[in-house]
Amino acid sequence: MVAGLAACVVSGLKPHDRLTWFLEVLPVLVGLSLLVSTRRRFPLTPLAYRLLFLHALILILGGHYTYERVPLGLWVKDLLHLQRNNYDRLGHLTQGFVPSIVVREILLRCTPLKRGAWLFVLVTSVCLAFSAAFELFEWGAALSFGQGADAYLATQGDPWDTQWDMFLALVGAILAQTALSGYHDRELEALERSE
Repeated sequence: MVAGLAACVVSGLKPHDRLTWFLEVLPVLVGLSLLVSTRRRFPLTPLAYRLLFLHALILILGGHYTYERVPLGLWVKDLLHLQRNNYDRLGHLTQGFVPSIVVREILLRCTPLKRGAWLFVLVTSVCLAFSAAFELFEWGAALSFGQGADAYLATQGDPWDTQWDMFLALVGAILAQTALSGYHDRELEALERSE
């Protein structure tokens, strides 16, 4: 928590675009408030907290530079001779990857839902709904702020940016569940034993 707040504060020092910075770190601040307010009555697994921290760092870095100017993305763009900075693609992959573990945890702990195909489908669906809601939020920002929201949208001239964003969130949700479910289950069992 302290490291995340420190990164947020540092990123707010002379960001490339103040509006973009605010819009990118707002979910981090809201999420942090939720995590702090629920830490005693509904603590998450260490895996969920670590993934949320990673996601926060991606948002904070993108907020400081704007996604099309993040140095890591520019380096990869030059290295692979790409036409755009794909750092925002990493952000949207993470937007499916991280929430899938958090949603999975909430569904397993708060509903009668069991591990299996229905859990996988519901978690994936929630992540897609979250991604679509985020795209609608971006659209609302574009309508409200006009060209002032261009850096926040980070479309970089790609007419299919919204579809790519949602597709990558879908891929992230599927990857996380496929790769981490067993590990997550062990952490959930350890958390249940400690309660």
